[in-house]
Amino acid sequence: MTINVLREPRTSASASAFARMLPGLALSGALAATGIALGRIAWLQDHGFSALTLAIVLGMIVGNTVYPWAPRWAVASGAGVNFSKQNLLRLGVVLYGLRLTVQDIDHVGIAGVAIDAMILGSTFALACLIGTRWLGLERKTAMLIGAGSAICGAAAVMAAEPVVKARAEQVTVAVATVVVFGTLAIFLYPALFELNRHWALIPGGANGFGIYVGSTIHEVAQVVAAARSVGPDAANSAVIAKMVRVMMLAPFLVMLSAWLARDSALQALVAAEHAHAKGQLAVPWFAFGFVAVVLLNSLQWLPASVVAVTTEIDTALLAMAMAALGLTTHIGAIRKAGAKPLLLALILFGWLIVGGALINRWVPALLG
Repeated sequence: MTINVLREPRTSASASAFARMLPGLALSGALAATGIALGRIAWLQDHGFSALTLAIVLGMIVGNTVYPWAPRWAVASGAGVNFSKQNLLRLGVVLYGLRLTVQDIDHVGIAGVAIDAMILGSTFALACLIGTRWLGLERKTAMLIGAGSAICGAAAVMAAEPVVKARAEQVTVAVATVVVFGTLAIFLYPALFELNRHWALIPGGANGFGIYVGSTIHEVAQVVAAARSVGPDAANSAVIAKMVRVMMLAPFLVMLSAWLARDSALQALVAAEHAHAKGQLAVPWFAFGFVAVVLLNSLQWLPASVVAVTTEIDTALLAMAMAALGLTTHIGAIRKAGAKPLLLALILFGWLIVGGALINRWVPALLG
């Protein structure tokens, strides 16, 4: 009897907590499913609109229309929406590793890895420097825009959010810049390829230009859309270069966390989030989970069918997180951010095109 008495309150509490989250989970799931379905439309795929982008747009539409008209529903769904935005996001980042293998590095070589690393580091550094010192943006906003531009678009923004503890509108602004300039890149890069055929700034023909595409365009979907317009050889090398760039997400998050932990201006933020002593490293556990999944996938122990199904589940989890983010984002807060975030993203976009081209030209020459 005593054992039953001890277990029942715990079971009841768990059931009650799940019941509180159910409306928000259902809403986030419905928006995510709609975004995934829309993302399968050929026209949207050709223009680089992924399920994640569509999910956040749908979330923002509902969050800024239905929520104000039905405040009770907004309150009732709050617990599940927050769970999707935080917990499901972290799990989604971990499972994202199933898209990558260590063998991807072999396909681009040391030069490809060096190119990705230099573009990542220089783009993020410029974002922090220009965003805070010249444009006067909040550092969190500049960091998120920098992460999205430097690594893998919306997924990188979402992965960096738990580390920098940004507000929902800051994350949404960063994602919006990725969508705007990544979409522009889809139409611009094929024209740049034609120019490169005459100027030969980037060596290696279609393969070399593909590495340039993969190392400088924001989203994976946008990389695929732009590279396919150039040709199959460019598409193959572009995807591999992009996957290597995505693989750098985990070490980037760890280094970012270490930097923030040692920054006196953000010491209170780090301590409050991770309940560590002042100055101690706040380790994003999901970054290590991401690496572990990449290593597991590299061993090729998992059947292809299991990887395929799990990847689909991961897309759904990330789409739910994006939808939840949209639900908690208010248009007024984005308007308040002004044009400066867009200007920062434009400057970074210019650097990715020009600086990225120079890096793609000189690194292979230096490394032989």
